[in-house]
Amino acid sequence: MDAKVLMVQGTSSGAGKSTIVIALCRILTNLGYNVSPFKAQNMSTKIHSISSTYKISQIQAIQSFAARKEPEWQINPILLVPIGNDKSRIFVEGKFYQEMSAIKYYSEFVLAKGFPIVLNALNNLRKKNDIILIEGAGSPAEINIAKYDIANMLLAEKVNSPVLLVSDIERGGCFASIYGTIKLLKIKHQRLTKGFIINKFRGDENILEDAIRFIERSTNMINLGIIPKIEFFLPPEDSLDVINNDNLKNIEKLYSTRQLNEQIDLLASSIENRLNLEFILKQVLKIEK
Repeated sequence: MDAKVLMVQGTSSGAGKSTIVIALCRILTNLGYNVSPFKAQNMSTKIHSISSTYKISQIQAIQSFAARKEPEWQINPILLVPIGNDKSRIFVEGKFYQEMSAIKYYSEFVLAKGFPIVLNALNNLRKKNDIILIEGAGSPAEINIAKYDIANMLLAEKVNSPVLLVSDIERGGCFASIYGTIKLLKIKHQRLTKGFIINKFRGDENILEDAIRFIERSTNMINLGIIPKIEFFLPPEDSLDVINNDNLKNIEKLYSTRQLNEQIDLLASSIENRLNLEFILKQVLKIEK
């Protein structure tokens, strides 16, 4: 049977999508599920090399380690490495493809060539796992590129994946971001979105209650967790970082296996009891165990 799929999207870049996926990879793996991360396309200067042959985003490699697996190119079939002047180096199926401008990427590549590659990679992963945790990119409400956005709702719709929406309350505007994101989506995409997660909260959760009830009533989503601000040490994902030698080193060379596991376990244990995992498993993923 093909794996269940669950997509984690964000109201913005930096909302905490990658962090939630890392934690869920470890939590669900510890529960006995065979789990794999997946990100259709990622823009990042933080690169991980697989056997000196394939290149994927470093954050997807960390997510794979969180699932106690060796990374493979299928978990990040398209990688864009920005090089300035509106151009990126494009890696497809782990190998360098060509340099492209944003206009060329959107008009000539992403739908006609990129999307079939993404779907094939995801299909291959689904054949050998129980659950695929799909990380979205940026925000699904970037309406200027929505028709090209194979990393968010186009993919969720194609594979009928339920979606969880993460918002960073620390940066402000959390509830406006959740509400605005949902209202900018097509109705069919709103229906795929099952719940929201409030990330990086510090303080008394009781002060959020009225706002949470309002969002639940007005969006038909439920609050699936309030995640506290967690101090952990893993390499950040930042598409705007300047490329340097450190960015091109494998994650194993930056962190020992012990350090990686310690930080991933810290993250997972801090999040596990803050998420409504029972609802996610039974009501969203339709898994009975």
